[in-house]
Amino acid sequence: MSFFETFVRPALFRIGGGDAEAAHEATLHRLTGLAARPKVLDSLRRRYALAAPRTVFGVDFPNPVGLAAGMDKNGLALPAWPALGFGFVEVGTVTAKAQPGNDKPRLFRGPASEAVVNRMGFNNEGAMALAGRLTALLGEPARRPGVPDT
Repeated sequence: MSFFETFVRPALFRIGGGDAEAAHEATLHRLTGLAARPKVLDSLRRRYALAAPRTVFGVDFPNPVGLAAGMDKNGLALPAWPALGFGFVEVGTVTAKAQPGNDKPRLFRGPASEAVVNRMGFNNEGAMALAGRLTALLGEPARRPGVPDT
């Protein structure tokens, strides 16, 4: 067995006391804290950044490894993702107005089948909250949420 299988994976599965949503929230909370530490981010970026640039449909990406929607629904940890090696991040799913999502429990682990069942229901803070966060991060007004820039 590898180091990951023997030590890292079991440690990750203990986060949240076995509750998958608590683990997700705890991980995102830690990454949000990390996002506020530029020196730590720079150190991680030097260690984990993958230099494999790609241009797809005229859009330049630092590498082809992306993070799909669902992990960071509200864009709380955006500065942390590139430092961990991601070339792009899909934030969301974001709805026009904030909504709580489905009743809990709504995220389940299936360790035997190495699966996760997600029935979160698009819990998020809403498009305007995300737009404000993106504006603060980018230093410029974000485009109108949900409308592509064409």
